[in-house]
Formats: sequence, C-alpha cells, structure tokens
Amino acid sequence: MKLSGKILLGLVMVAGVSAGVSYLTVAGTTRQASLAYDSAQQNAVKLVNINAPSGLETDFTIAAENTINAVVNITSKSMRTVSQPVDIFEYFFGYRGQAPQQQVPQVGIGSGVIITPDGYIITNNHVIEGADEVSVTTNDKEEYTAKVIGTDPATDIALLKIEAKNLPTVAFGNSDNLKVGEWVLAVGNPMNLTSTVTAGIVSAKGRSLGAFMGNTRGKSGGNLSIESFIQTDAAVNQGNSGGALVNLRGELVGINTAIISQTGSYSGYSFAIPVNIVARVVGDIKEFGSYQRPYLGVSIRDLSAEFAKEKNISVTNGVYVESVENKSGALEAGIKAGDVIVEVNDVAVKRSSELQEQVSRYRPGDKVKIKLLRDNKTMTLSVQLRNRQGGTDVVKVEGVEVLGAAFKDLTDEQKRSLNVSYGVQVNGLTDGKLKEAGVRKGFVILKVNDVRIQSVSQLEEVVRTVQSSPRVEDRGLFIVGVYPNGKVSYYAVDFSE
Repeated sequence: MKLSGKILLGLVMVAGVSAGVSYLTVAGTTRQASLAYDSAQQNAVKLVNINAPSGLETDFTIAAENTINAVVNITSKSMRTVSQPVDIFEYFFGYRGQAPQQQVPQVGIGSGVIITPDGYIITNNHVIEGADEVSVTTNDKEEYTAKVIGTDPATDIALLKIEAKNLPTVAFGNSDNLKVGEWVLAVGNPMNLTSTVTAGIVSAKGRSLGAFMGNTRGKSGGNLSIESFIQTDAAVNQGNSGGALVNLRGELVGINTAIISQTGSYSGYSFAIPVNIVARVVGDIKEFGSYQRPYLGVSIRDLSAEFAKEKNISVTNGVYVESVENKSGALEAGIKAGDVIVEVNDVAVKRSSELQEQVSRYRPGDKVKIKLLRDNKTMTLSVQLRNRQGGTDVVKVEGVEVLGAAFKDLTDEQKRSLNVSYGVQVNGLTDGKLKEAGVRKGFVILKVNDVRIQSVSQLEEVVRTVQSSPRVEDRGLFIVGVYPNGKVSYYAVDFSE
C-alpha cells in the first residue's frame, strides 16, 4: 500500500527476534483521576484521586525514576523446524525422500511492565506468542522464569507471573485524560539496550492501524480486534514491545506495541495500547483466565462525507451499521442496518475505533445506552452486551490449562499439507502435562483416547470429561498425532497424580 506519495510504509510490531530470524513485521494540568491496579479485588482498576499541579514542567527525571525499575526485559525462546539441504551425492544418486528436518532455536526480545509487587507483568502477546520458555530480567539484573497466565491476541496483551516479592511497580494512570500535545515517555529495552527512556508528545488518540495491516478490520471491528491506539513521536524500536508509555507523573498510560516504518526501525511515529483497555483485559485474565470480551453484535464502518451524502445521512461523525448479527444484543434491542451510532453511555463515538474502545470497557451482561440516528432522527436504545457464544455469563478458562499449552484449529492449507481432515495444533507450550510428556510446539493432535479431535473446543471437552472421571484409572489421555515433518508420535498424559 502506498502512502504519502511514493513512500511504502509497514506496521512493525516492536519485539525483536534473533537467531537468524527477521523482526516481527506485518505488511507494510488540571486535577486528574488516576487508575491504580486493585490487586485485592483481582479486577482491572479503581479510580483514585491524585493531586497534580496545573501546567506541569517538562522535567522528565521524576517520571523516569518512577518507571525505569518496574520495566523488565523479556526473552522468549522457541524451536522451529526447518528443512536441511539434501546432500549433493544423495541427490545425484537418486534420493527422492523428504528433506531432513532440524530444530532451530528462535529467540525473541521485548519489554514488560511490573504491575504488582508479587510479580504480575504486562507485555504484548506478540512478544511471547508461541514461546516454549519465557524469562524475565529485572532492572537490577535478577532473572526469573515466567509463567504465561493468559493472553488476548485481539488486543495484543499478555499477562505473565514471576515468583518474587517486593518488586517495584508502575501506577496506572488514566488514558482518557491524555491530551494531544502532552509529553509522554517510552520506557523499554530497544535493540536489547536495557532501561532506555525516550520522550515525545501524544500525536493522536483513537488511532486505527487496520489500513496499515492490509485488512478490513476497521469495517468489522465491532466483532474483531480493538483498535484505538495512542500515537506518539517518542522513539520506539524493536525490543520496546510491551514496555511502558508514561506521563510526566510516571503513571502508566499505555503499552508500547508498534511503529510505522519503512526500515523496521523508528522513523517518526509509534503506537501504544491505552491503559484503560489494558486494565480491563489484564484484570479479566487474572480473575477468569481470559478477557471477557463484550460483543455489541454489529458489523460497522466509518462514515465519510461522500458515503453520508450517498446514504442521505445528515452527519459525517459516527459509526455506520452495515448489518446486525442474529442472536445479538443489538438485534434484541432493535438496532438495524443503516443506523448510525453516535454515542455509547453519553460518550461520543466518531469512528469505529472509538466505538470498539467504549464497548470494550464493559463485560458481557452489562447494559449500555446506544444513541443513534435512524432516518436522521435521534433515538436511544438500551443494549445488553453478550459474549461470543451469545450468552451473558462470565466464561472461565478451565480444562486444558493443566496441559500447559495453547492450541489452534488447523487451517485448510495445513490439512492439505498433512493429508488429514481434522486435528488441532499445539501453538505454544509452558510448564504442564504436555511438556512433561515430551510434546513439542507444532505437534498436531489427531486423536485423544481414540476420539478424533475436530476442534479446540472438542479437545477441551475431552480433557474435562477425563479429568472429572470417577474412576482414577480412567483419568488419562492417550494422544496420537503428527509433526509438520510427517513424523507420527504417541504420548500419554496421566491426571491421576
């Protein structure tokens, strides 16, 4: 995609990967309220008042001192399978078998932010995604093995835990109170240079990056990822991913995650996930094991002057409803295709990204007031948000977490490559039953206890059934599967211990 004349830009997720693997790249004052992490309630945040003088001076030293010791270096390690060249003599003498495979280590680097004294750490999902091992090094050079508590790829947030006490933390600020032009600091470990602080200003808020990623996320963002980034001109590079964006009081206002660059290095703008979104996500992960994502149940798009004229819509700021999903809160409340949503609970939403952000602040089961235009007439509807399954209950992660692995359904291409019609793939491993049994990342589970595994949800159901068996001798899994190189393997997992 060409932008700004002839300049081709790419969105770079700012975590670095070494061992011969390229960096992760995707195409292409007044008195304020501060948010503080409430570890006692194990929920997201609570509001507390902080006295701050108006017109803060541009002195960065206090913010840096309050932050630098709570920002850590994160190293993720995984093994990937590569094909080795066939020996030239074997080639000439008729070798026609499959090229030999070799496991090659892949090491990624990033940053993280300590949010509780007992070792909970926020980072980006893309920093640790697919890792077999995750380690954390603090600013005083102490190294820990980290456990992945949970992740949310759609918001690119992950929550880690290390076993430690009395760790320095960063207080949560309020990203809603950020103003364009306000000074902020980015703190992280770019290029593996630990404890680096850079300064910049907030260049924009509510920025969507879907266009830079070459997809249509902005059109259906009501049901997909949350895209409402803080844009700054603070220098951010590979390794900064998961690091802190703080205001001049040293309060966390965002988690640095991406840059737009021609070269893969900083060239003007960087992007951070607002802390008000981060707080909701990590609070849910900590309490329930996963983010309780609320769904309005609409497919949406931004309004433009041209589109508004075409549809005879009297406003150009708002979010156009293209369709309404069946069995959704929006349908039940009476929202229709062609409506233009302009407010959520009295907060104006001018773009899809702003609607996404406002809805994300609630949980399935919560009711929100949606102000909209229909035939250029204003009306307000009450909508009960739902979860992905169409219900309003909190969904806790259970069952497969004891296996210590992340799973994903096979794509059609993977099925063709492996010559199978079913199966789920092990997408990442931490300490757990599968790792103890010898399973490696990439393994495709075909059968468990002679049951064909068609999906991740089916695997979860099988595991739950086995775990809850009244007969101790039946609490085990016999797993049959295949690796991407074609090797068939068998593993046994015992839950009776």
